[in-house]
Amino acid sequence: MSRLIFVNLPVRDLERSISFYEALGHAKNPQFSDDTAACIVVSDTIHVMLLTHEKFMQFSPRPIADAKAGAQVLLCLSASSREAVDAEVGKAVEAGGKADPTPTQEYGFMYGRSYEDPDGHIWEVMWMDPVAVANGPEAAAA
Repeated sequence: MSRLIFVNLPVRDLERSISFYEALGHAKNPQFSDDTAACIVVSDTIHVMLLTHEKFMQFSPRPIADAKAGAQVLLCLSASSREAVDAEVGKAVEAGGKADPTPTQEYGFMYGRSYEDPDGHIWEVMWMDPVAVANGPEAAAA
């Protein structure tokens, strides 16, 4: 059985956040969306729940951290190629995000960049050589 992951993110402006994630090529699932939350489908197994601050506080006893001032989680998505990494970061910038808030990762067998969404949540995008995935980084270097 495949497991699903729902990443719950508090957002200041729900419509702006929906537009940002749709500009990255992700779809909104209207079945699980309303005026306080939006379900963004990243893949068959990954969903991002964009929640207004009021809605988010219904699920958390702790205050919402300012993602532009501190970090609580690092989110990372895989990509099919180095070019796909660059393309996704480019789409994020075109949609109003910020490119490369963290250093670019260049290890030969692995390449990664990042972007920041309008609320300051940082998403890393990385590609890993399929040989390294199957046999370890040393095999990719050979």
